[in-house]
Formats: sequence, C-alpha cells, structure tokens
Amino acid sequence: MKDLVLQGCGTALVTPFTADGAVDYEAYAALVDRQVGGGVHFLVPLATTGETPTLSPEEKVAIFQTVKAHAKGRPLLVGVGVNSLPDTLANIRLLEPLGPDALLVVVPYYNKPTQQGQYEYFKAVAAATSLPVIIYNVPGRTGANMLPDTVLRLAQDVPNIRGIKEASGKYDQVSEILRRAPEGFTVLSGDDDMTLAFMATGAHGVVSVASNVAPKEVTEMVEAVQRGDYDSARALHHRLFPLFKACFVETSPIPAKVALSLLGQMRATVRLPLAEASDQTKELMQKVLQDLWK
Repeated sequence: MKDLVLQGCGTALVTPFTADGAVDYEAYAALVDRQVGGGVHFLVPLATTGETPTLSPEEKVAIFQTVKAHAKGRPLLVGVGVNSLPDTLANIRLLEPLGPDALLVVVPYYNKPTQQGQYEYFKAVAAATSLPVIIYNVPGRTGANMLPDTVLRLAQDVPNIRGIKEASGKYDQVSEILRRAPEGFTVLSGDDDMTLAFMATGAHGVVSVASNVAPKEVTEMVEAVQRGDYDSARALHHRLFPLFKACFVETSPIPAKVALSLLGQMRATVRLPLAEASDQTKELMQKVLQDLWK
C-alpha cells in the first residue's frame, strides 16, 4: 500500500464545460496549472464538486489524465464513490490503473445507510483496492451522517482506510475523531469556513472549494496554521470568509464557477440537474472578488 501524505490545502476541482456542455479540457488544464502555481499541496479531481455523477466513464478517464499531466507531482486524491457498491467498485477498476495516490469515497447518498451499513460498505470498498481510502462524510448532501464511533471502528479495523474528509460542520464530531484516532489517520476539513478551527484542533488540512478561486490565499492560510502563525491565519480567514460563504449561496459548484468565469478562467456552465446561477449570486460574487483583491 502506498504511503499517504495528504496534508495542507487540496482543491476539490470543478469541471469546466463548454457552451454546449462538453468537458472543456483546455480550461481544465489551465485550472490545474493555476492551482499548482498557487502552491496547493494536493489535488482532488472527480469529487462531488466536479459534478462527477454527470460524467461518463470516458470523460472521467480523460479528466484524470489531464490532471495527472499537469499536477507536477502533486498527490492526487480521486473521487470514486457513488451510492451503490458495484458502481463504486467499477469506478475503482476504471481509475486505479491510471495511478491515483488515494481514493475519496463518499458516504452513500439517498440510501441513508445505518452505521452498520456504512461500516460494511467501506470495509467492502477497501477490500477491493490496495490504495488508501479516504472517507467523505457530507450529511448535508448524502442524508446520512457517519458518526465518530463508525469512523474510528473503520480506522482500527481496516488498514487502508487512512483518513476522512469531514464536512458535517460539527466541531464536536471532528474533535472526537481527532481525540481518538490512531496514529497516521488523516483528518481533512470539508468545509472552508471550518478549516481554521479544525486545524487548530489537530486536523491536517482541507479539501477546499474556495481554492478553485483563490488557491494562493487559501494555501497561505493553511500554511500559516501549519507553522503556528495564528495571527496570520486568522487575518487570512477573515479576508477569505466572504468567499467561503459565497461559494455556497447556491448548490456548489455553481457559485465557484461564476467566480472563475468572472476571472476569465472558464465558462460558468453546469450540467443538469444544476442550473445557471441567479443574478443575485453573480452580483454577490462580483463584489466578493472585488473586495478580496482590492
């Protein structure tokens, strides 16, 4: 099994589309180049921020190959999880041969699995791969919260379950995981606005949506925490906080794509069932970007 080093700022990459809805691979390559230039520590393609449920297997392969070609050695945490075990395993078989460093597997959505169901599902996923597996807990989108006891049970029982992206928004839940987790178990914030608090308590970094827009600034905030410079980290958190909130005024990644379009990086196109941003979101993001870099 690969050694796993996922710390600092990782970007949950959006997927650019052309005006007619095709994947815009040129814009994708430019997005990755901008992330690398901004200093992000690892990259997260094909996660939920990338509208991955709307992508074909062929698009997933081409996207991963694009990221890998432009990552300049950054670790790649690739999203493979869906809400059925056979389909998750099919994604693993599709992408594992391409050389990801770890797999990001979301708690199955819509099914609302019990804690025992979550345990058995992740145990089965991990048994199907030699790669490190990172759990993704995001109950606001899945309808099911993985509780700390289940996380810790998996961490103890399954050697290649090596961490969690925690987007429950529950500080007490993250604190409980950090307090009891075995050595080497990675905890990453899945909420930009909770990164400073989680890392101050011992989390190892963030899988960020906002770093699509401001990779340098989010990375600087994370690195300030890593070196114990909390004055700088707090200042950056407060400067970035309006962006953190604006990225979620509509379903992610709609607002982040608006911001990237305003920066000239890509179109704001999304695939159905997502729809174009409201005028209010566009106006808000315009103001947020002006204030961020004024």
